[in-house]
Amino acid sequence: MRILLVDDEIEMADPLSRSLMREGYTLDVAYDGRQGSHLVEQNHYDLLILDWMLPHQSGLDICQQLRSRGDTTPVLFLTAKDTIDDRVQGLDAGADDYLIKPFELRELLARVRALLRRPATLESAPDLRLHVGDLELDSQNQIAYRKGRAIELSEKESQLLECFMRQPNQLLTHDQIYQHLWSDGEKPTSNALAAQIRLLRRKIESEGETPLISTVYGKGYRFGGGDL
Repeated sequence: MRILLVDDEIEMADPLSRSLMREGYTLDVAYDGRQGSHLVEQNHYDLLILDWMLPHQSGLDICQQLRSRGDTTPVLFLTAKDTIDDRVQGLDAGADDYLIKPFELRELLARVRALLRRPATLESAPDLRLHVGDLELDSQNQIAYRKGRAIELSEKESQLLECFMRQPNQLLTHDQIYQHLWSDGEKPTSNALAAQIRLLRRKIESEGETPLISTVYGKGYRFGGGDL
């Protein structure tokens, strides 16, 4: 597996490149965006690890140029930018994952392994972005979008919303939703589902927006609304 690392912080890039090579990866390293962009155009890589802020050309620009050509090579951003707006901007540019500096080496290696496994499974995987009415869900990154606003979700909230969006306007019983959200070994409290529903509603149903989750008393919930 061949990886390109582009980072202008030599004191971080050099030890990181050595760690990746010890893991058995073939590595090219660039210390500015112009050099990194040139290497991307000249070579095939299985993964790009890009710093966001680079001399001459940003990692964001490199990623956008890559995607504009239809290149789906996985991209992992390394950056000190840690706001939700920054994350959304990076993901919208086409990044596959996002790691905030400073980070633990073992976490980076785990994300590298996950991204390198992904191409083999994506062809048979379902669409990771769901669209229902004016709501979009990026389940992979646990972010929803409604009317131009980004909504950060917890893992359970993302799983719950995905369950609803895959079956719009259908009655989902309490048992069906429990089975989707919790494994047999987990023991949620009796009001755990109601609590998750309340949290999700607060996030995806702002004031003035059409309610999307309806309670069917004694049975379960239905996802739908005037916008759908």
